[in-house]
Amino acid sequence: MPARGDHDARRRDVSEAVWRVLSERGFAGLTLRAVAAEMGASTGLLTHYFPNKKALIAHALDVADERTEGRARRVPSDEGLAALRAALLDVLPLTPGAAVVNRVWVGSWDGSLGDPDLADRERRRYDRWRARLRVHVAAARDRGELPASADVDDTVATVAAFTHGLVVQALFDPDRFPPDRQRTLLDDFLNALRTR
Repeated sequence: MPARGDHDARRRDVSEAVWRVLSERGFAGLTLRAVAAEMGASTGLLTHYFPNKKALIAHALDVADERTEGRARRVPSDEGLAALRAALLDVLPLTPGAAVVNRVWVGSWDGSLGDPDLADRERRRYDRWRARLRVHVAAARDRGELPASADVDDTVATVAAFTHGLVVQALFDPDRFPPDRQRTLLDDFLNALRTR
C-alpha cells in the first residue's frame, strides 16, 4: 500500500492529466485510456482511482470546480453593481485560461443533461453561483443602482442567462466576440438593467 503522501501526489498527477485531456479534447475525449496515456501510465493504475468513466467525469468536474474557485477573483469587497460587474467579468472567457475553463464547463453540459446525478450536481453549482450574484443584485437595488421594483431573483436569473449566453457566443466565435466586445456588451446590459 503506498504512503498517503504518495497517494495524494498520484491523485494530483491524475487531476493534472484529466485537466490536460479536458482542455485539449473536451469531455467527448475524456476516457480512462486518454488520461492514462497523458500520464504515461496504464489504465489499470487509473482504475485504482476511478473504476469507470462516470467516476472519472465526476472527478473532472471536481477539478473544474477547483480551477474555477482557485482563480484570482476580481470582485471588490463591497457589494452592488460594481461587484456584480466584476463577478460577471470573472466568468467571461476574457483570457486564454478563462476560455479553457469555460470550454470545459460548456463541454460538461451534455453529459450532465443525460445523467441525473451529474444534473443534480450542476443544478447545485448554479444555485451557488446565483446565490453569490444575488448578494450583489440585492445590494444594487438597496443602493438605488437598480430600480426599487426590480425582483432580485428574476434579475439574478436574467443576469446569469445573459452571461452564459455571452460565454457560449464568445467560445464559438471568438473573433466576433473578443474580450473588449464582451466587456462592452456586459456594460450595455448592466446599464439597461438600471433603467428597466
